[in-house]
Amino acid sequence: MSDKVIKDKLNIKATILLSFGFFGSSLIWQVYSNFVPPLLESRFGFSTFVIGLIMAVDSFLGVIVQPLFGKLSDKTRTRFGRRLPYLFICMPLCAILFILIPHMPSVVSMMAVIIVFTFLMGVWRTPAVSLMPDMTPGPLQSQANGIVNLVGAVGAIIALAGGGLMYSLGGSPLPFLMGGLLLLASMGVVALFVREPEIPYANIKAKDKSVSIKNMEPRERKSFFLLLFAIFFWFAGYNAIDTFFSLYVIHTLGRDAGLAGLMLSLFAVTLVAFSIPAGIIGAKVGRRKTIIIGLCGITILFVPMLLFAHVGLTMGLLMAAGICWACVNINSLPMITRISGPMRIGTFIGYYYLFSFSAQIITPPLLGFIRDIVGYYEVLFIYAIVGFSIAIIFMLFVKHGEINSPHSEPSLAVDDTQSVTNIDQ
Repeated sequence: MSDKVIKDKLNIKATILLSFGFFGSSLIWQVYSNFVPPLLESRFGFSTFVIGLIMAVDSFLGVIVQPLFGKLSDKTRTRFGRRLPYLFICMPLCAILFILIPHMPSVVSMMAVIIVFTFLMGVWRTPAVSLMPDMTPGPLQSQANGIVNLVGAVGAIIALAGGGLMYSLGGSPLPFLMGGLLLLASMGVVALFVREPEIPYANIKAKDKSVSIKNMEPRERKSFFLLLFAIFFWFAGYNAIDTFFSLYVIHTLGRDAGLAGLMLSLFAVTLVAFSIPAGIIGAKVGRRKTIIIGLCGITILFVPMLLFAHVGLTMGLLMAAGICWACVNINSLPMITRISGPMRIGTFIGYYYLFSFSAQIITPPLLGFIRDIVGYYEVLFIYAIVGFSIAIIFMLFVKHGEINSPHSEPSLAVDDTQSVTNIDQ
């Protein structure tokens, strides 16, 4: 019997296999975020503000590229499917460019490689993320997104723990080599085992038309934009930690980037452990409530990190914060795809990335500028706390995106004859 996505039962094996695109993306971005800032500082002596500007390049390109290629992938028709061709072309090119980053001898050559690398990452990221809602019925998407993020968090753990160890043993080139090779391996898994189903147009009832922002009901449109602004602010808070934590460890805690990677891997470990429970909780008590609980928790946990610069305390708080972040991250994307309907998933995920990456364009240079003025890295926790707090306020007024929200969502289930993967049960 072939693996299929069944309407009322989540196919765990198929979901794990389609998650390897997100695995590769999470792994390589985590290596990039943790090891590029120290590389720029040590090799070229850049200020925090300049490092922030460079780290915002990927987000700037993502804002332009990801919504565009998400929409294009909705319209793409090939024998490999709508999404997979973007992965097959761009992932190997990204792997090669990523390995080259620490070997570039000048600012110009390194920036050229970084720009092309981040552009190509933007091309395939939205199609990769769109695979899950393409293949999963709406009511099961929180649980499925839990599995996807669990697999992605495993990639982050490998990037942080393995990359940190390699950095300590052999300096900057080894983490980038590891990331590039594992990105190629993750593409191999997707190429061998994932088969996209055709969207069952005949199974979509006439009343279940896909939506655009223009034809949303006013209350639904209001909820959608409130959700997008919440996403903007919680990613601003998260990106403050993601971008500058390694420099905080180096300059405030007096350790190296290798230990910073190992410390952040604890965050990823608890994110892995709580990914599936967070999806289950979101399905049971509501995605919105689960997100708000997670945002409140992570906000509270960051206060002691601001007040006390201690390695052991920071490790413990990061582990607890990983649980809270799982509640936020696992349930946000299903709220977006709940509103979108099945025919515009890539387009609406593009909106998700438009707002999340806009936050990541603004945060690195802005926080870098603030850090250069105040002179201490603890300010990154203040920035994060403010971002999460504003996101909570927006989420309090979101009324759509739940499993049983007012918008009527078409089923994304495929017919029994449509195989998702070529592995038999």
